[in-house]
Amino acid sequence: MFARRLSKELKDLAMNAPAGVNIIDANDFKVWKLGLAGAPGTLYDGEKFQLEFNFGPNYPLESPQVLFVGDNIPVHPHIYSNGHICLDVLYNHWSPVQTVASICLSLQSMLSSCTSKEPPPDNATYVKTARSNPKHTAWAFHDDTV
Repeated sequence: MFARRLSKELKDLAMNAPAGVNIIDANDFKVWKLGLAGAPGTLYDGEKFQLEFNFGPNYPLESPQVLFVGDNIPVHPHIYSNGHICLDVLYNHWSPVQTVASICLSLQSMLSSCTSKEPPPDNATYVKTARSNPKHTAWAFHDDTV
């Protein structure tokens, strides 16, 4: 099931990617790298970021692991310097109707609504102690203002 779904999503992304989203590498159904550009008129205007999507065999019933990777991790109150993202739709509010494109739009929205480039207050501690897979983190979703 997941190969057919990912094949359709990849075709849709290739033909009609959301503004600011581009495919960097999607040669298999395990790991995709996408580019995400900061939206015009926001704090991240002109910045380019890389996202890595890791798909398990239960996608879309289970969310993919999504990380910011590369040399330019956004400085944002909900994005840790190791690339982990604190966003409820990636974890406990995941729904199989969501797609890679919808995740990218959620991330663009999160970046666009940010009013101050600041790391999460617990960034140093979290990065030292976090597992490599952010899906193993017990996230506390309490601030949706940024």
